[in-house]
Amino acid sequence: MSVQGSLVVVAEAPAEKLVGSLTRSGAFPVLETTPADAVGAIEAARPEAIVLADTASSENPSLAADLNRRVTAAVPLVPVIARVRESACPAYREALPVRDHTLASATCHAVAMAMRVRALHAAILRRAQVAQNDGVDIPAVPKGDPLNDAIVIVAGRGRSYPALTLPVGENAGLIGALTIETAARYLKGRDADGLVIGDGFSATAVDSLLTVLGEDPRFRDMPIGVLAKPGIELEHDLHMIVGTDPEFLIAHLLPYIRLHAFEARLKRIMQSLDQKGMIDPETGLLRPENFTRELEKAIHSAHDRGVGLSVARFSFSSELSERGNMDAARLISRLVRGGDFGCRQEDGSILVAFAETDLQHAHIVARRLASILKHTMLSGGQHQALAPQVTLTARKPSDNVVSLLTRVLVPEIAA
Repeated sequence: MSVQGSLVVVAEAPAEKLVGSLTRSGAFPVLETTPADAVGAIEAARPEAIVLADTASSENPSLAADLNRRVTAAVPLVPVIARVRESACPAYREALPVRDHTLASATCHAVAMAMRVRALHAAILRRAQVAQNDGVDIPAVPKGDPLNDAIVIVAGRGRSYPALTLPVGENAGLIGALTIETAARYLKGRDADGLVIGDGFSATAVDSLLTVLGEDPRFRDMPIGVLAKPGIELEHDLHMIVGTDPEFLIAHLLPYIRLHAFEARLKRIMQSLDQKGMIDPETGLLRPENFTRELEKAIHSAHDRGVGLSVARFSFSSELSERGNMDAARLISRLVRGGDFGCRQEDGSILVAFAETDLQHAHIVARRLASILKHTMLSGGQHQALAPQVTLTARKPSDNVVSLLTRVLVPEIAA
């Protein structure tokens, strides 16, 4: 994987081997500096990425504080890659850790992956500016820690399972799986930002899952943490972190999960730009005002062509967290049929219009969607599945947008 862009490499002593690998990978220019001079070098060079090339630099709290002030909020993203000891974490919270005993190629791979996300971020900023200049109403870019958007699947059933799930659940959306088969089903059915494989499984089962994931390009850059016994070597074409300690395995994995979730957020924004702002970048569904306009067009089309049109409202228990509610909206955006469209309301409910669908067939589709949501969406820590409540209505010959939506938004008068 090539590295394209300028770098600052921070190390107490010259890191000739690493700098050579980065240069051969395409990085230019590469400026070397020490932790004491790092701030000045970063301000002067304005690099596209920063590499903390030794443990002294990655564990330096003063340098971490400077990076937090000057780099964390940078636009576009300026990724920091840090070489660390297996039993330590970078002092800078958002640094992407690479074990210091690994080959220089592993650091180059992490740099290239992070700079690819930076390039996507820069492209979106340019496109958003052009769209704004053209008068296109672009929705606000989601803010906050991308980990709030992240979904992580944790598979395990051994004694380490609580130690793996607790830190994941405190930072991101957690989906637990007690079998390899269940984890594989979740990976197939939704967009995950990370996978953690704990103990309790045979080496053959783990190797089989990793082999299947390595053959699917969707999972090549998804961070995967594997809890393994000392001396175990896993060779797969995947972005894997292998560790023996649950605490440090998750600590080393979370920054990569944050980066993957940030990339997923950028892709949703790109989709919104492609649709000239019609799509909500947080959910992938239409913005409410655009849903209303599309529904009006669908009503006229259904009337002229004499076909059916149905609308469903999926509402959720107040026990469902905001993260779980947003997850449900994103699931629906992936599940709706090609001609259907939906939006997320301010109260968290989701409206879906089923084009060319009468009430009987809409009932089948809505029930299928509700079942998938019940068994797949994040439940916010609840042990029981939180099934959505569904209200369904169909277009009548005299309907307009207001009358059709009134029936589905007020269940007492729904048809």
